[in-house]
Amino acid sequence: MTMIDVPREGGSVAVEFSGDGPLVLCVPGMGETRASFRHLLPALAAAGYRAAAMDLRGHGDSSTDFPSYHDDAAASDVLAVIDALGGAPATVVGNSMGAAAGVIAAAQRPEAVERLVLIGPFVRDHGSAAARLLMRLMLARPWGPSVWAKYYRSLFGEQVPVDHAEHTDASLASLKRPGRWRAFQQTARTSHAPAEAALPRVAAPTLVVMGDQDRDFPDPAAEARWVADALPGRVAMIAGAGHYPMGEQPSVVLDAVLPFLAESVTRG
Repeated sequence: MTMIDVPREGGSVAVEFSGDGPLVLCVPGMGETRASFRHLLPALAAAGYRAAAMDLRGHGDSSTDFPSYHDDAAASDVLAVIDALGGAPATVVGNSMGAAAGVIAAAQRPEAVERLVLIGPFVRDHGSAAARLLMRLMLARPWGPSVWAKYYRSLFGEQVPVDHAEHTDASLASLKRPGRWRAFQQTARTSHAPAEAALPRVAAPTLVVMGDQDRDFPDPAAEARWVADALPGRVAMIAGAGHYPMGEQPSVVLDAVLPFLAESVTRG
């Protein structure tokens, strides 16, 4: 893997990539790092793609002093990384909040985003304003890190790879690095309303990948269908998977994603 830092206003975004061919850029969700795609990147590179993964602002090896951490900011980082890698038009694979960033990027610059793969996508707000406020309070120190650790570990499904415990420990440890919990808290305050507003402007063909045990949604299959219907998209449900199918059952996810990437593009 080659590592680079892409300069942004207020800091830089960490990116790793390998392989040659059309760019596939993977974007993790809040609280995760680019390592959540650790099993997909080698397979994508072996299949003939330039496989890249980035860290969100304030996460992993990205900077922690940004003025904003919302979906629009993440989308601007996605487009900056695509430009830095010379990869337009690219496929954006976004998980959770990373899916919202991909949707906004595709709406803002259709020529830069050829396809979308949305995994466990948060592309609209869920729950009441009171529930979102409660979540912010629960993530406050000193109890916040423990609350998040317990919830994060519960988001995975029935099947996990042999390196699962090592990965989850590393992800939680990353949030203990200087400045990262503050950035995480600010990221948790974002609204996904801009992503929902951008959905009608997305023309990129989209594959929605959803674990049928994703506890972030009351009805994962219904949410996946809603997202696909709002886009020119279709759904791949992963049986037994939670919120991070690419890190739980990577081979099953690849079986859905690789044929999608090989299809000719017909924009909606």
